[in-house]
Amino acid sequence: MDRWQGKVAVVTGASSGIGQAITKSLVEKGLLVVGMARRKEKVDELSGDLKNAPGKLYSVRVDVTNEAEIVQAFKWIKENVGSVHILVNNAGILRMTNLIEGKTELWREMIDTNVLSLCIATREVVKEMRLNNIDGHIIHINSMSGHKVVYHPLMNLYPATKYAVTALTETLRQELNSLGSKIKISSISPGYVDTNIGEAAAIGSGYPGRIAEMQNVIKCSAALQPSDVANAVIYVLSTPKHVQVHELKLKPMQELF
Repeated sequence: MDRWQGKVAVVTGASSGIGQAITKSLVEKGLLVVGMARRKEKVDELSGDLKNAPGKLYSVRVDVTNEAEIVQAFKWIKENVGSVHILVNNAGILRMTNLIEGKTELWREMIDTNVLSLCIATREVVKEMRLNNIDGHIIHINSMSGHKVVYHPLMNLYPATKYAVTALTETLRQELNSLGSKIKISSISPGYVDTNIGEAAAIGSGYPGRIAEMQNVIKCSAALQPSDVANAVIYVLSTPKHVQVHELKLKPMQELF
């Protein structure tokens, strides 16, 4: 990780769960980290907790479903923090609906957050990395649902969005190779992680009274912790320049699929 010290990293969805853990780990490794989130105040709280860490945390309020906000955020980063060397596309959501009677607005929200925001952020970063001859690293936080569909009630469009991330990882690798670029692209696919995604899914879908139901849909007997995914990010970033970890899968012990 030594070569990344003092360099700029961006983490989307940095206010809680996996994004917060990744942000914390990168700051502790001495990076200048910009945490993008709608709940900017949560990133500010984390910044206060990390005030004595080797790196530094900046917060930017961004709704990743809004392209203009993403583009403006990267403009601010360039002008106020520096050129981005690492992008972690972590922002992702699940919504309570289905395919047979599903709500279009909930499908659209998942696609905009899980797929399109990732593409937009990646485009902006690759543009800057190429302009400044930066051999950077882009990491997509994917899911085991992006490799295998296992039926769960209300999972609906979520696996499709993660399968898209799997395809986008390989497509970007091929595009970068065609340009002779040394920018790395990696996908990290965890199984079940102990986060508030179930609670957020119920509330975000307009069903706050169904939090327990949503949590029961996605829980398993064992769980990864957000710090486990953060450790995977650090591992991927720590590989030598000639090594590209294309896909890293993490499963909790005893996971059933």
